[in-house]
Amino acid sequence: MTQDVRQWLAEIKHLQQKVVETCQERDEAYAGAANWRKLYEREAQQRRTDATLAAQTIDALKAELIELQRLPQAQDKAPVDVAVMQQQVDQLDGAELKQKLLDLMVECDRLSQALKTEQESHTQTRNSLTIALGDTVDLLTKERAARTHHAESVPVAMNGSAASASLEASKNPSLELPPLNQVQSLV
Repeated sequence: MTQDVRQWLAEIKHLQQKVVETCQERDEAYAGAANWRKLYEREAQQRRTDATLAAQTIDALKAELIELQRLPQAQDKAPVDVAVMQQQVDQLDGAELKQKLLDLMVECDRLSQALKTEQESHTQTRNSLTIALGDTVDLLTKERAARTHHAESVPVAMNGSAASASLEASKNPSLELPPLNQVQSLV
């Protein structure tokens, strides 16, 4: 009878160790998910900042273009900054002025395209990271459900080696996200 009690105590200790290991794995998985979330938020913030800066640059160039178009009409009412620009324009001849205006218009168009490209890239990154995060949460949920189901179905009368083998067989390797190119193909 003492042998039975020792066997039960050994089984309980073994199961307690497995519970501790499972809790550690769960905590690691949560830490990984939190890390992915932090990376996503950092990337999203960077994209927002870049988009804001590009929009400000476009607005400044548009304002400069409008101001350059109005210069001949506003020579008498020109503020100090416009007066400096007026001097620069006066130094240019007609062909140079037209070329400068054309260059500014091309630059404005290029920046508009760059902003659109950046916005599309941000959307794609957001979608990819959201899918990866969702897949990770799904895997964690399935793993938790499988472990809960498996723990409930393990008979109590199992000896230590059978319980260990059963738990090892149900143990899933570390949760891994699919490769980036596979996630992008889903988008």
